[in-house]
Amino acid sequence: MKKHLVIVESPSKSKTIEKYLGSDYKVVSSKGHVCDLATRGKEGLGIDVDHDFEPTYTISKDKKDVVKELKADVKNAQDVYLASDPDREGEAIAWHLARVLDLDVNTTNRIVFHEITKPAVLEALEHPTHIDMDLVRSQETRRMLDRIIGFKLSKLLRNKIQSKSAGRVQSVALRLIVERENEINAFKPKEYWTVHANVTKGKKTFEAVLDKVDGKKAKLSKEDDAKVVVERCNQDYVVSKLTKRSKSKKARLPFTTSTLQQEASTKLNFGARKTMSVAQRLYEGIDVGSGQEGLISYMRTDSTRLSPLFVQDAENYIEQTYGKEYMGKAHQKNSANAQDAHEAIRPTDITRTPESIKSYLNNDEYRLYSLIYARTLASLMHDAKFDVTTVLIDNNGCQFKASGQVMTFDGYTKVYGKYEKSTNELLPKLEENEVLEHVAIESKQHFTEPPARYTEAKLIKDLEEKSIGRPSTYATIIDTIQKRGYVTLEKTSETSRTKVFKPTEQGVLTDSKLQQYFSSVINVEYTANMEKTLDEIAEGQQDNIAYLHKFYDFFAPLVDEAYEKMPKKELERVGRKCPDCGGELVYRNGRYGKFISCINFPKCKYTETLDVPKEAQGEEKICPNCGGKMVIKRGRYGEFWACSNYPKCKTIVPLKEKAKPKPTGEMCPECGHELVRRRSRYGKTFIGCSNYPKCHYIKKEPKTKKKETEKEEG
Repeated sequence: MKKHLVIVESPSKSKTIEKYLGSDYKVVSSKGHVCDLATRGKEGLGIDVDHDFEPTYTISKDKKDVVKELKADVKNAQDVYLASDPDREGEAIAWHLARVLDLDVNTTNRIVFHEITKPAVLEALEHPTHIDMDLVRSQETRRMLDRIIGFKLSKLLRNKIQSKSAGRVQSVALRLIVERENEINAFKPKEYWTVHANVTKGKKTFEAVLDKVDGKKAKLSKEDDAKVVVERCNQDYVVSKLTKRSKSKKARLPFTTSTLQQEASTKLNFGARKTMSVAQRLYEGIDVGSGQEGLISYMRTDSTRLSPLFVQDAENYIEQTYGKEYMGKAHQKNSANAQDAHEAIRPTDITRTPESIKSYLNNDEYRLYSLIYARTLASLMHDAKFDVTTVLIDNNGCQFKASGQVMTFDGYTKVYGKYEKSTNELLPKLEENEVLEHVAIESKQHFTEPPARYTEAKLIKDLEEKSIGRPSTYATIIDTIQKRGYVTLEKTSETSRTKVFKPTEQGVLTDSKLQQYFSSVINVEYTANMEKTLDEIAEGQQDNIAYLHKFYDFFAPLVDEAYEKMPKKELERVGRKCPDCGGELVYRNGRYGKFISCINFPKCKYTETLDVPKEAQGEEKICPNCGGKMVIKRGRYGEFWACSNYPKCKTIVPLKEKAKPKPTGEMCPECGHELVRRRSRYGKTFIGCSNYPKCHYIKKEPKTKKKETEKEEG
């Protein structure tokens, strides 16, 4: 008997959904996009610019077997449902599947759900729709713009300044980072002073800061200004005014893609790509004892809306768990360009607490799910309330100000407090006209600070506020500018966990040339307007072909002019000859920094690292497989020996030989083989079975003091 066929994007999602639908359904996966623009035709664009931007699509090499299997599944199916993700990319995937599987676009069932739960999937099957061709045209236009801008600019920059690539959005992100660096370099610090009155009353001490002098805002630009104030404060310090007020603090809205990436960066130290990867697993389904379950709603969204049904369930949960006084109201605030088709990112079941499923999640999944769960629940809880006291203290026309607060009702912080900094700053009991007896006055010198470099969270926030790209693309943008060697992500100090973006020499050069010749395209406003137009195409309000013509007629002459006028950067010579072919050795910029290579690349592939590691200084190595000379190369995980005959010979050898296990004389209690002392990848020693990986026995040793361990090993 033929089954109903459901095609989704990912294998893990297919397992979750098949469990919900039962034996009458077969759920298979396309494993993402099956097609992309070809790289043939004029300039390798895969787009016929002269014939209304007719695209040429090709099935990706790694998807040919997938498509073959899908065709066989379609042939044996009763009917077909296309259930790719509910967004622009998902709609394009559904359309490409319909094309390559010979399905009628007008009759094929398209189903959409925003969470992978049984009710949501069954509801979608009850109300199938058709592929939204406006959404497809929007995605197709975005892809063609990316291809035209990316291919043309990348080819130009490789030819002129040896930069690896440029792109519609990545180059604007680089622009923001370089602009910030320029601001920092141009910044001139200004001196200013503050005066503080340190007051002690009873067992409490608090600090009041100079606010006004003779009724005007205090501005102390030099030490002499501060000295005048200190010398002037020669009378009694009197409490001139005491005000008390109540203050409420609202919970923040539920997560969008962007705010999730920002909060996970600052609170969990997750990079944007890691956040999206972990969220994808939580969305697609994890076995929580009762089988695969989707734990969160769709994680690509810029809406803060929550469904009424979920809100009702959550309000009942809050009332039963915390009490009626903790119940708040659902509120939302979407940006002007938000696509409200989705909900905010939320748990699929509010009763599924992080603790109840902790044993089924790995550490990253648990931490991110806990953050999403707490943020969603908090957004529906009552405001936190505070009593705030402000005190003004006068002395001879100099007015000092201090404030303190105490939380009177914890509200939403009951669940989200661990992710927010909150302090109760209490002032001692004071009365108006009271003379303060124990006051120590001091002045402090300060200098204005330059603007801070971008962290991942701040860059994502800026990209979203300026409508650059889409939140779902931020992780890729951030990855790309690092991989191209345009920026580095470095700690602000050795002890800090905070990392900031710094442009490299090549990044600054790339940005400078793009601004010189393409400032009318590579800028915040133009890119934001392009994003707005793509949204209008998705809504059927713009003709995509007319827009592509308008863009290309503007952009192509800029490229021609840049080829004509941009000077070619000469490669810096090392001053030595290549040992393989006799050509000049030159410096180049690679993914992992600067390195030396032959000027005759790619004909000659000789390379060497700029700094030879201590472990390899004076050492020569011969390839054990082909007898060629081995050279040191730098990869993602550091330096290693590689055969100079690459790619014909792909032999690599670690720079440092792995320490051999040392016999202990003891026997393994589980399999009888000898126990050996090994060193882990983190540099720590442990005793394990020599029969590893067949036997995983590790001997538990009592903790010893560091000095004793070092003595034993030495």
